[in-house]
Amino acid sequence: MLLRKTPLVAAFCAAALVVLLASSPSEAPGAHGRSKPMPAQAERTDDRSSDAALASDPSANDTPSPNHHVATVGKGDTLARILTRAALAPTEVHDIAQSLGDVYDLRRIRPGQRIEMTLRPSDDESPTLRRLILKVDPRTDILVTARADGDGFTAQTLEKELARELTRRGGTIHDSLYLAATRVGVPASAISDLIRIYSWDLDFQRDIRDGDRFELVYEQLIDEDGRVVGTGAIRAAAMTLSGDRRMLYRHQLKDGRIDYFDAEGRGARKALMRTPINGARLSSGFGKRRHPILGYSKMHKGVDFAAPTGTPILAAGDGVVERRGRNGSYGKYIRLRHNATYSTAYAHMSRYAKSIYVGKRVRQGDVIGYVGSTGRSTGPHLHYEILKGGRQVNPMRVRMPSGEKLAGTELARFESTREATDRLWAAMVSDAQVARVD
Repeated sequence: MLLRKTPLVAAFCAAALVVLLASSPSEAPGAHGRSKPMPAQAERTDDRSSDAALASDPSANDTPSPNHHVATVGKGDTLARILTRAALAPTEVHDIAQSLGDVYDLRRIRPGQRIEMTLRPSDDESPTLRRLILKVDPRTDILVTARADGDGFTAQTLEKELARELTRRGGTIHDSLYLAATRVGVPASAISDLIRIYSWDLDFQRDIRDGDRFELVYEQLIDEDGRVVGTGAIRAAAMTLSGDRRMLYRHQLKDGRIDYFDAEGRGARKALMRTPINGARLSSGFGKRRHPILGYSKMHKGVDFAAPTGTPILAAGDGVVERRGRNGSYGKYIRLRHNATYSTAYAHMSRYAKSIYVGKRVRQGDVIGYVGSTGRSTGPHLHYEILKGGRQVNPMRVRMPSGEKLAGTELARFESTREATDRLWAAMVSDAQVARVD
């Protein structure tokens, strides 16, 4: 009877032994027992061993180090909050912010920016920072590193080289230049530049007709990952308006200045701008109109550009501040004298730019004030006047004083630029052609 039970006993003992082994931790390689989780601190590697591993194993570069942390700035985030979330000590957070603030205005940190940190494990609960990189924009990084003696941090700005590719785009205008350019993939920044370089000679609300065409060759900025991260300069552009083709070329002058010129070397930049404000809408033209406040017909001796309060107002040309202050129904008012013949006036400002005073010399494009609704005004806008011989003339119709005209050796240099650009333009026959810039 005992002999018949022996196999059953043996099987029971074997099963018990298996259960016992499975419940015990094993030190043997390949053991399948579940081990106790290691503390988080123990999972971090020392910087030196991590660096050595990366150096000896190139494939390890694809795997983030346990010491490496990446944060994306969120809405309402500050540098201090981000560093605190990385478990850095308050004193270290203060020192890092102070160092970085020496080279970058921390108030300019905005959502979407990346902050990369390399941390060194510490004996206490808080790690210490070895290195931090703030991605400011595609061209700029801020690098913060710990001092070798352990006493604080140093910060420096790193400018990155971006590759440049030329691309050509063009299209027919049926509604507006902006919409037509957007439809063929021209970035907003390049459209803005295209409008700017033609703004001295064109009224984009009145001069453009259905069927007109635009073309341009501009730079695309490419980062190290091959992504398009921005736009550079427009190399050449053409506007065909009612059959009249106007081409402009980018050219660097001998003194280092860069500007745009037509085929004969005449500067696109005129002595005065027709629209001394960006992104505004022409809300009232020059001439007789029914006054919106007084209620009767009255001569409107300027043009109005509707824009949000605080929009910068630009000097229409080089000149001297002749008047600055309140001027009756004009509200806050500035008048610039450009030469013996021409002056310009700007009214209804909310405030003046700093350092603008009577007698101050300004350059074309300088900010002189900001859009408002002071004086007799129904809403925020710029009232802009051009005065010729002291008398207001229509800014949209007056023949602007001519700009720079190249001559002599400077004209010869420009002709070389124009010929090289024409060859490039002809080679890029497709509206979507791309070429690498050397």
